[in-house]
Amino acid sequence: MSTDINLRKKVVLHIITGLETGGAEMMLYKILSKTNRRRFEPSIISLIDRGTLGDRIEALGIPVYSIGMEAGKLTLRGIWRFIHKVHQCKPDLVQGWMYHGNIAAQLAGIVTLKFVPVIWNIRHSLHSLSYEKASSATLIKILAPLSSFPKKILYNSKISAIQHDKLGYQVTKSIVIPNGFNTEFFRPSLEFRISVRTELGLSNDTFLIGRISRYDPMKDHANFLHAAALLLKDYPDVHFVLAGDRVDWENQTLCQLIDQLGIAERIHLLGERHDIPRLTAALDIACSSSSYGEAFPNAIGEAMACGVPCVVTDVGDSGWIVGNTGRVVPPRDSNALANASKELIALGSEGRNALGKAARTRIIENFSLDSIVAQYESLYESVLSGC
Repeated sequence: MSTDINLRKKVVLHIITGLETGGAEMMLYKILSKTNRRRFEPSIISLIDRGTLGDRIEALGIPVYSIGMEAGKLTLRGIWRFIHKVHQCKPDLVQGWMYHGNIAAQLAGIVTLKFVPVIWNIRHSLHSLSYEKASSATLIKILAPLSSFPKKILYNSKISAIQHDKLGYQVTKSIVIPNGFNTEFFRPSLEFRISVRTELGLSNDTFLIGRISRYDPMKDHANFLHAAALLLKDYPDVHFVLAGDRVDWENQTLCQLIDQLGIAERIHLLGERHDIPRLTAALDIACSSSSYGEAFPNAIGEAMACGVPCVVTDVGDSGWIVGNTGRVVPPRDSNALANASKELIALGSEGRNALGKAARTRIIENFSLDSIVAQYESLYESVLSGC
């Protein structure tokens, strides 16, 4: 048997803040599901907990270690547990995910005592640091002078790379790999279209506009709801579907706004769901109403893969992803969001189907999951070989 170390599977340790359902977390899961296990042996350290994805990742045969740190709190016990798990994993390469994961990854590269190469993975765009929490803004600034240490700084957004370069992040280490999508999983489906409407108690011809994302200030659900109220003045029979963590009827902020706008009869708050491909394929229009922070929103690519035309705010790479297959409007402009949706409604089913087909083709040709995973693996090979 050959003892050539280059033939040994390389251990890639991914370090992420937590494993609740989110864009970065889902992209990590998707990459792991397609990783070449004959060449790479992945393992995961989650700084906080196992979240909703820990069990799903372990079902792939990949170990998941939870440190149990509390958000925003650093303890000696937590640091010791982290160091112990890093030594247990014996990584050949460490990849961080998001700002806290990146700084933890850099620490992991040091404590291995082998100068293991580190890759940062930044999943956030920066319209202005004033939009960020004070602690997040501070960390973003701290990472700028530290950006000389990782071998590569990976972004999922062209705009994000430019914004971070302006803050002092090492431009020579930047590489952009966009998100990828499983176009067999996310696909057009008449069956899903009918079944979702049946679940909601709606007729098969009900027009559905959807917003799928967790509840977070940067997602600007208020913008979406205000646009919905404006659109209902001209199209009173349209229904709106919202799904994601904390996007439910227990969210008092959302409920109060819906009541104030008088649109409760047309709003469906579904909370966190595990049938996103089904919900997405049922939509007539998909919206992204974010006001900041987005880099490369998964929900947009997933909708496009389902053949659903999108109306998106021009945040991060959202406009570039959609191209000429949908509509792009300024952030924080409910009138523009509503008017763009009206334009797509006015196209009729034939016009929207044409846009949807073009959208799916764009995803298949530019953002297929297999091609994106291949880019990640090529990056790993390059870093491991010292190139």
